[in-house]
Amino acid sequence: MEKQSDELRIVALEEHVSFRRFSAEIDAQAVLQRGFLGSGATWAGPRSDALDDGDGERLRSMDEAGITVQVLSVVGPGADILPPDAGPDFARRYNDEVARLCHSRPDRFAAFAHLPLTVPSAAADELERTVREHGFCGALINGMTGGKFLDDPIFEPVLARAEALDVPLYIHPGIPPESVRNAYYDGFDPRMSFVFSTAGWGWHAETAVHVLRMVLSGVLDRHPGLRLIIGHMGEGLPTMLARCDDVLGQFVKSRSRGISETILDQVTITTSGFFALAPFIAGLLTFGADRIMFSVDYPFASNADARAYLDMLPVTPSDKIKIAHANADRILKLG
Repeated sequence: MEKQSDELRIVALEEHVSFRRFSAEIDAQAVLQRGFLGSGATWAGPRSDALDDGDGERLRSMDEAGITVQVLSVVGPGADILPPDAGPDFARRYNDEVARLCHSRPDRFAAFAHLPLTVPSAAADELERTVREHGFCGALINGMTGGKFLDDPIFEPVLARAEALDVPLYIHPGIPPESVRNAYYDGFDPRMSFVFSTAGWGWHAETAVHVLRMVLSGVLDRHPGLRLIIGHMGEGLPTMLARCDDVLGQFVKSRSRGISETILDQVTITTSGFFALAPFIAGLLTFGADRIMFSVDYPFASNADARAYLDMLPVTPSDKIKIAHANADRILKLG
């Protein structure tokens, strides 16, 4: 392996695994119904090998780019599409497998928990178990669960437990519900429609909606200690916060905080998958360097491209340190 760069500690937060032996346990029809192209262990196509890899090419790529730590998270078909009687055990076993990888290289890997959100009480317990037993940094939530956002009252146990444990929830995009895909994104070649509904546009808008619902519903006011993380340079929110204050702000005037104030108090954004300057400048002007963290979105994005992007960001050396690792070390309580 090439020697890791010792010039700058770099923590990458939105870095994914999807182990084939777990994906293969999920009924292929359930995977297809949820909207994934492909089924079971094959859903990720050419990236399946990289997602299934632990300390092989993953570590080599990190070393080449000078990335010190990856915070691992499960993406793709998971506990959220399993029946409620199967989800908790699946999530527990998956988390234990991720923990084995982290414990084998604690200098290189940390993790977010994978939660069985179809059983919120069990999800809250699994979050606490992984934090206390394995030292996990919080949890990553893949979009909606059963057509519901996190502002739905059924998820109260998860939000309350994350707040009590003082660990963040990373709200990651998921496949939009079928009704949304049909109304907004269908009518093209199936592959184009899929990408349009996900990485090309749809899931960025959905994640912004997810956060705004948690503000407008009062969830974040009820849980002022809950910290959220969102990727992709803020999922469009940096360019929309002023508009939200102007137009939606009238509906929260009775509260102690406005929309943008609430979001800036409780939401941190990452650079995952966005390597252009314009989104970064919008994020920097809106959120500030204390609320931006480096991410790659590996293996869906390149470690080398992300590192080159970090190196060219027009910020002071002290702000680059914050973005590269200091904010993550503080929020995730990394060593």
